[in-house]
Amino acid sequence: EDAMVESLKDGKLKGAALDVFKEEPLPKNNELWELDNVLLSPHNMDQTNTFMHEATEFFVFENLPRFICGKDLLNPVDPKRGY
Repeated sequence: EDAMVESLKDGKLKGAALDVFKEEPLPKNNELWELDNVLLSPHNMDQTNTFMHEATEFFVFENLPRFICGKDLLNPVDPKRGY
């Protein structure tokens, strides 16, 4: 993270959109808050009121039937791409 901040400050890295940090939540004094070329987003999708319900419905009604039928799953992880 420190090397990324330096690259953002000196222009080697033009910009970044971030939602995961070395320390979470991101401390108020972290210089990422001050950089104009950084978009910060909270890493808290699972903290919404409907997340567990939506995730369960997606699994039960979308991916589980696909898996059982031998079809491609939605939102697969691609280890080569890193996500």
